[in-house]
Amino acid sequence: MTIDLTGGRTLVRGAAWNLLGQSLPVIAAFLFVPLLVRGLGVERFGILSLAWMLIGYFSLFDLGMGGALTRMVSERLASGRQDEVPALVWTSLALTCAMGLVGTLVVSSIAPWLVGDVLKVPAAFRAETVGLLEVLAFSLPVITGTAALSGTLAAQQRFGVLNAIRIPMGIFTYGGPLLVLPFGASLVPIALVLAAGRGVAGVVHLAACLATTPGMRGTVRLERRLVRPLASFGGWMTVTSAVGPLMVYMDRFLIGGMLSMAMVAYYTTPYDLTSRMWILSLPVVAVLFPAFAACSRTDPPRAARLFDWGLRTVALLLFPAALLLATFAAEILRFWLGPDFAAQGATVLRLLAIGMFVNGLAQVALALVQGSGRPDLGARLHLVELPLYLAAVWLLIRAHGIEGAAMAWLGRVAVDAIALFLLAARRLPRGRVGSARLALAGGAALLALVTGCVLHGLVPRALFAGTILLVTAAVGWRFVAVPGMQVLRELGPASPRGRA
Repeated sequence: MTIDLTGGRTLVRGAAWNLLGQSLPVIAAFLFVPLLVRGLGVERFGILSLAWMLIGYFSLFDLGMGGALTRMVSERLASGRQDEVPALVWTSLALTCAMGLVGTLVVSSIAPWLVGDVLKVPAAFRAETVGLLEVLAFSLPVITGTAALSGTLAAQQRFGVLNAIRIPMGIFTYGGPLLVLPFGASLVPIALVLAAGRGVAGVVHLAACLATTPGMRGTVRLERRLVRPLASFGGWMTVTSAVGPLMVYMDRFLIGGMLSMAMVAYYTTPYDLTSRMWILSLPVVAVLFPAFAACSRTDPPRAARLFDWGLRTVALLLFPAALLLATFAAEILRFWLGPDFAAQGATVLRLLAIGMFVNGLAQVALALVQGSGRPDLGARLHLVELPLYLAAVWLLIRAHGIEGAAMAWLGRVAVDAIALFLLAARRLPRGRVGSARLALAGGAALLALVTGCVLHGLVPRALFAGTILLVTAAVGWRFVAVPGMQVLRELGPASPRGRA
């Protein structure tokens, strides 16, 4: 028995589930964040935003097993080797939980130094910030184990099950702290509530894997021979998982250390708003990764058609959101959080909106590179970028404050995107990547985004944005939607052994 992982219907259904799973927590954030800012104050909210970041970054202690499992389980399911899957999952789960315990020791031991010397948290908030970090540190084994279980479900394209868990947990990330506010604004109880929610999510992920993964409900199987291939692939995924978020979040630490925690809030809020654009691209990228893993070696032309569909779809989904954020940055922040956030964060929002568009397209290329079995390429690229980016962000924060941090981030993702597309082109059959058309379309989109940023006056900006959106709709239907539907029809369900 084989499982179809690359068929058009499978991909569309998975992407739709992922879109729902990404969208509902964003709506919750839009509703709950203003309440949290008012209830906690700007300083405490800035600290809480760092805590949310750390919860995501702690997953680096999973040794990249989530991504490794997605690829290795996808390969086995696509080729009818389901009997090998349970040992892969149990071995990976044991490794990730063990590394989570190591992470607990590391994070809890450096928490006082991190709070006092690196972040320079005001003295009035240091004790509760240390307590917050220590509580989150003890939840690390659950966080890392959940990452492995999530990778197992993704490998099977079980995105309906996965998002049935993610949606309530995503909402709880913002709603949970609100439950604490009537009893006080201390960060430690908030951390306890968040950690409890992660524990529940871990148990539910395990139950879902037991119910859906072939053979997993039998005897727990740990096999030493699997450690090396898991660690080899996962090790490079870990580099990307560690260095990538480090470049994403290091600017916040530098802002906190060089400027103030209030400036962290003024920078983090536009960043978090623009990062919600990924709810439009990640649903597509998430289904493409296991699909690339299943067919990139056995059927490269199929992988090329998937890449073309993914790139066109992500561009069409991301561009309107990026245009609106870049063009109406000040108005959006003023309506959402008030004039102070608009004055401090409008330029940041404009720059980050452009960067998120570029980065969203690059994620399609990264999924192909990693799914085709070369996670080392993306990891080495990030290792080269890291010291250059850190130097740039430090210099630009000194010169231009939080706007400088946004400039550095935009420059980094632009270089990253160019390199990833070059790497992706080498993984596809020659002649299957229309580089000239891609460059032309990308250049036109970037020109429109920059124009939206520099126009003055609400009426000219509204007329410009409306015109561009109408043109985008027409062009998108003709050159993206219609060809995309044709590609999905051509793909159909995958034939036995993972080929079209």
